[in-house]
Amino acid sequence: MKRLFSLFFVITILSGCAQNHFNVPAENFVGAVKFIGVAPILLDANSDINHPEKDLLLSSVAEINRKYDSLLIRKLQGTGVFSAVTPLTEEPNQLFTSLFSRKEKRDDAGVQYNKYFWKSEDLSAYMKKNHLDAVMFVVVSGITKSNRIFSSNLLTSLETDYNFLTMTGQIIGADGTLLWEYPNFRGHLLPYYPVINLQYPDFSESEANLTDTTKLRFKSVTGIRRTLEKKKSDWLLHDTAEPEIYGRLFEEMGGLIKDSISRKTREKMRKAAAPAAGAPVVPLESPAAEKTAVEPTQEPIKNDIPPSASEPTQVAPKVETVPPVVEPAQVAPKGEMPPVVVEPAQVVPKATPRSSLQPVVPEPATSLPPASETIQH
Repeated sequence: MKRLFSLFFVITILSGCAQNHFNVPAENFVGAVKFIGVAPILLDANSDINHPEKDLLLSSVAEINRKYDSLLIRKLQGTGVFSAVTPLTEEPNQLFTSLFSRKEKRDDAGVQYNKYFWKSEDLSAYMKKNHLDAVMFVVVSGITKSNRIFSSNLLTSLETDYNFLTMTGQIIGADGTLLWEYPNFRGHLLPYYPVINLQYPDFSESEANLTDTTKLRFKSVTGIRRTLEKKKSDWLLHDTAEPEIYGRLFEEMGGLIKDSISRKTREKMRKAAAPAAGAPVVPLESPAAEKTAVEPTQEPIKNDIPPSASEPTQVAPKVETVPPVVEPAQVAPKGEMPPVVVEPAQVVPKATPRSSLQPVVPEPATSLPPASETIQH
């Protein structure tokens, strides 16, 4: 039990730690690749595809690739690593022919795949022309490799060479450097799934004929298309809008890119991309707009500054409004009481008839008594 717990703990730690899947330091990748162009999903028609209806198969796969180009763009945008993800609009076959250099069938760490190489000078010129920092290529190709497939009842199996469709991905820098690739060999785990197996062992025929020989057959193009277009199911086993196979491969590619960037680095990128707090949000042409907005406000200020001779005309209205507030008659009596204490409200009873309920007001209403008399009374 303790060993199982320790194994689970190690797997959790390894899966939770950030792992750089780039061929360069992650900080260098983030600093160099801001604007990435994504080529349409390419199809290598000259690869190892042995289907008897090859032309029909290639046409169907190319059509499916065009259908899911936008899904790849959305997955890359969801990583939050790039400032802009731009789809390239060139025709896929023409783009592949103009930039393709060569390919190699590789067997690295037990993983068999096709690795592609591109014309560095032509690719660099293409990126410079389109103002891109890097380009991502995703290629679907055919490969034949050994595999073991079991029957539905798991009682029999057939291990032989099968013909597969596989998918590889690469990010090439402006100088032709391979910055990232899929399948990726820099992680702790090395999952790599083919797109589809074009063949299947016919266990039913061998069982019906009571023979030990199992024939290998190719799937129909219609069946291959149904498999590639099969929708992914959610937790309630309902079909979603995302394809199962392409969605899983694109999700894995995006995850390798996103997980290579630490959370701290992504936070710095988010703060750098966000506008400063309190600063007005202006369009890209803000420098010119600010100049045109400041100039008219400065000119009236210069014109509104009057000479010294015109200043009394501005102060005169203020002098006229001050005397009604403080009347000279209220400051006339001598005494220690300041003029503020003698408020105009105390003189109001002169305009009203005398009443028997005014004992505080003295009989001579024409003048106020001195302060000393008021204290004795």
